[in-house]
Amino acid sequence: MTGIEVPASPDPDERQDPGERLAAVVAMRRLADRMEDAAVEEAMRAGWSWSEVAEALGVTRQAVHKKHAKRLIAAGVRLRRRT
Repeated sequence: MTGIEVPASPDPDERQDPGERLAAVVAMRRLADRMEDAAVEEAMRAGWSWSEVAEALGVTRQAVHKKHAKRLIAAGVRLRRRT
């Protein structure tokens, strides 16, 4: 799917504390959210439609609009209207 392989279970000799692994998951989710925010803003500033952004993210137009519209408006991004 993404080309990234994640082992099903860690090497027994390199096991981390579950709390450390969970904290790493939280950090990666936060990073992914920031990356998505930046990429969506860049696409919208470049004139992409909500449908184009949604397709690229693998979600619905409504989902991407609901998640990002307020933030983009507050950032002064000029949003395309459906015609």
